[in-house]
Amino acid sequence: MGEARITSLDVARLAGVSQSAVSRVFSGASASAETIRKVRSAADRLGYRPNSLARAMITGKSRMIGLVVAYLDNQFYPVAIELLSAALRERGYHILLMMAGNSTEGIESVMQDLMTYQVDGIVTASVAMSSDLTERCAAMGIPVVMFNRGQDGSGLSSITSANVEGGRKVAEFLVAGGHRRIAHVAGWQGSSTGRDRARGFAEGMAALGREPLAVIDGMYHREPAIAAVRALMDRPDPPDAIFVGNDHMALAALDTLRGPMGLKVPQDVSIVGYDDVPMAAWESYDLTTVRQPVNRMVEATVETLIGQIEDPGRASQKIEIAGPLILRGSARIPEGWTTE
Repeated sequence: MGEARITSLDVARLAGVSQSAVSRVFSGASASAETIRKVRSAADRLGYRPNSLARAMITGKSRMIGLVVAYLDNQFYPVAIELLSAALRERGYHILLMMAGNSTEGIESVMQDLMTYQVDGIVTASVAMSSDLTERCAAMGIPVVMFNRGQDGSGLSSITSANVEGGRKVAEFLVAGGHRRIAHVAGWQGSSTGRDRARGFAEGMAALGREPLAVIDGMYHREPAIAAVRALMDRPDPPDAIFVGNDHMALAALDTLRGPMGLKVPQDVSIVGYDDVPMAAWESYDLTTVRQPVNRMVEATVETLIGQIEDPGRASQKIEIAGPLILRGSARIPEGWTTE
């Protein structure tokens, strides 16, 4: 016979607290610091580990949040995932990370898995939701918040940076820098972020009586971005500035221009990105870029999602958070503009 299984009642007796207090501590609910100390000390002495699945069956709450990510190549997402995980853990939740491309079949399969796990809520990072999936999540009472992606008509909450405003800032900056032939390697035009950044850039150029030299969809991936940069620089009238739709592509553009193409940045061509990922500040890249305020975006995502979990009748909302243009050495800085 093996040893008897340690229960929450055993922990409560040793800690000198109620069994409900033990439950509150391990569910992440409100409890005093002294109660938490007593319960965790007793649990460690007894070797007690809570049974999350059993608790979920009793309470109907798994304390798990599904996070669906399209890809991790872009350095922005590992940073965001780390922050989301930490913020949710502070609120007593854990992340179940699932990878899905932008294909309908892949997203359908992943979302079905998350529903099977009975997650309390879902965050989708740069993943589109079909109307059928949206309706099924709503029918099951699972709130969904879109992170760094919006979707008109979905009825879902979305948290993004102010992408249109960001694109407009870049246009104003590059025109003020005296650039005459300004091109755009856009983010994937199947995404709201790619479309909004491109729209803001075009509107900013138009407001100044200008228009982009060319716009090429870089698909948010390295190889298409490199091909786009080569095509632009092979023109008889190559650009003297390129706004690249995210830093992942902009870093590829810098590698290509400075490496095999042997060009100088920003002397021959200025480059501006979007995101301000950690590598953008590396001395070898020194990338001028629009900063996505990831900390504030994560905070808004967590507050929105938990608010909808706790109040299923809470209305969805669309939140856009403005970020600054971070000036570094990859683009000519106009007179009078100051660096960070």
